[in-house]
Amino acid sequence: MMGLFSSASSTASGVLNRVTKPRGSVEAEDKAPSDTEPDDTSILDENEGSIIASLISQLRVGMDLSRVTFPTFVLEPRSMLERITDFMSHPDLIFGAEKEDNPEERFIRVLQYYLAGWHIKPKGVKKPYNPVLGEFFRCRYDYPDGSQGFYIAEQVSHHPPVSAFLYFSPANHVYILGELRPKSKFLGNSVATVMEGENRVTLLGRPDDGEYIITMPNMYARGILFGKMVLELGDTCVAKNEKNGLYCDLEFKTKGFFSGTYNAIAGKVRKNNTEIGEVTGRWSHTMEIKNTKTGKKRMLFDAVKDGQNICPKWVPPEDEQEPNESRRLWSQLTKAIEAKDMEWATDAKSTVEEAQREDRKRREEKGEHFRPRFFETKDGRWVPKLNIPKDPQAAIAAVQEWIFPSSSSFVHKDTLAGRSSTPLVTLGSTDLNGKLPPPIPLTAS
Repeated sequence: MMGLFSSASSTASGVLNRVTKPRGSVEAEDKAPSDTEPDDTSILDENEGSIIASLISQLRVGMDLSRVTFPTFVLEPRSMLERITDFMSHPDLIFGAEKEDNPEERFIRVLQYYLAGWHIKPKGVKKPYNPVLGEFFRCRYDYPDGSQGFYIAEQVSHHPPVSAFLYFSPANHVYILGELRPKSKFLGNSVATVMEGENRVTLLGRPDDGEYIITMPNMYARGILFGKMVLELGDTCVAKNEKNGLYCDLEFKTKGFFSGTYNAIAGKVRKNNTEIGEVTGRWSHTMEIKNTKTGKKRMLFDAVKDGQNICPKWVPPEDEQEPNESRRLWSQLTKAIEAKDMEWATDAKSTVEEAQREDRKRREEKGEHFRPRFFETKDGRWVPKLNIPKDPQAAIAAVQEWIFPSSSSFVHKDTLAGRSSTPLVTLGSTDLNGKLPPPIPLTAS
């Protein structure tokens, strides 16, 4: 996204001359695209105008241009490290997949898990905070049957930016390891974020399956200089399970200028070289798969009907988080965004970034290299610094101690004994009386 700023100064005056109407005009030609959903577009009031106009409005005589931030209306108040948890919001789609005898059915269950994560997003065109080096986000899930899931993500590299993450539910035999390497490009009236990286899903109850590997589509913010801003997913991602010869080339379709629809997907599922299924639908609405041989269709995910059934996650309260834990690290920026205070947001963001630069300077002066806390590289991949026991109860104790060390004030002492139904996170000073704490919302709204 930073490419926007390097190009903005040279094109600003020309762009502003082309922007003859502000966003929010009531004239017909200035309305949002007719076939988009209200949540997919951003319509600004006439005082905000285009993003370029808003950027210019931040400039002051003598102001350091490195302090210029994205306007608050394009920032989602959470870190990318937390946003990744959207894919863990519908665990019922993948839990129990290892019990399916048919490898094709197991493959479809993994596809369902992946496709169900895209519908969760803030209103309008928003981007999460770019994590800083060493930042991490951790949380825990408590499921109705008493089982648990654990998530940890860490920014392990700054140049290039790399986010490593792990989700693990020992009792449900699901292990998901991945990394994201986003690269942003300025394309004129749009910004593209190329989402390099992959999710590697392991069904622990089916070790012979090996990994299910899934890549990411790219993201496009259209209309950033003039017109209406629209967020789209585009291009092709691949899901594959090589051990069973199963593949799916899944295309996230961007809308054409004169035809097409928003948020459409289409894909072919293959068993080696033979097509066995066809995926169609809209990732924001419903998605189906059709059996090529029988023609029978089945629902993969209905975001309209089931999208609100999001599994809550539990996060330590900010005052008990470590300084580089996402919600605490960005708390002032989040508050500024909620208050719609651009100057405060600029200062809050600059404070975090300046501290990052000072840390890097200190390391360079001492000849030190940054070492991630939770992840390390092996054979070119980021993996957790944890040897997970095969026994589920021992695995629960090990992962809890690794993510939520016993020295932390929000860890209940009984959790280290593997008692999965015991609250791990204490939210506030209320006596829980053995009850689970209330969930913290997915976004700071």
